[in-house]
Amino acid sequence: MLEIMLSAVALAAALVVRPWRLLRGPLLGPALAALVLLPWFWLLPQKLPAGMAVQFSGASLLVLMLGWPLAVPVLALVALAVWAIGGTSAEAVLSQWVWVGLVPATLALAIGAALRRWLPPNVFIYTLGRGFLGTAVALFASGALYEGIHHLMGGVTLHEALVARWLMAWGDAFLTGLFAAVFVAFAPQWLATWSDERYLRPPAR
Repeated sequence: MLEIMLSAVALAAALVVRPWRLLRGPLLGPALAALVLLPWFWLLPQKLPAGMAVQFSGASLLVLMLGWPLAVPVLALVALAVWAIGGTSAEAVLSQWVWVGLVPATLALAIGAALRRWLPPNVFIYTLGRGFLGTAVALFASGALYEGIHHLMGGVTLHEALVARWLMAWGDAFLTGLFAAVFVAFAPQWLATWSDERYLRPPAR
């Protein structure tokens, strides 16, 4: 019930601003690429041995590229593709969408807003803060919430699960930071959250 409520509220909040209007510009390519590639990364846990499986989220990178309102429905379509291609139940796919996609994306949005509010507009703040460290914090916090809830519901080995979540978060953070830096240098039009005027303007004297 918690996951249904979170997904419904987030999807409604995202769609109310009509984010599909952004697809008329250069963001159509990144959105389509996410729909093609990301389901296969989300299917990895089904192909690996049972236990704490490796999981790539990509939610923080999508927030940087598409913005939160467009990233949410794109992640929902990714989850639908995982359900259609994979062999898990709708309940498992819903849980994956919420805790691997929706919650990390929302936390990445909050971290980005905090960095914009409290730190100076700098390209390194964007790539390292939002792309690298922000992703690590968002993914770990989302994983910790998931493990904490399931531990309260009867899960085991919470400490080991948190250690695994912490390590996996850094893998996602490395890739997100890398792609953010590459896109800033070579394809800034693919980053809805990037602004040359904000991050590259000379400091005021």
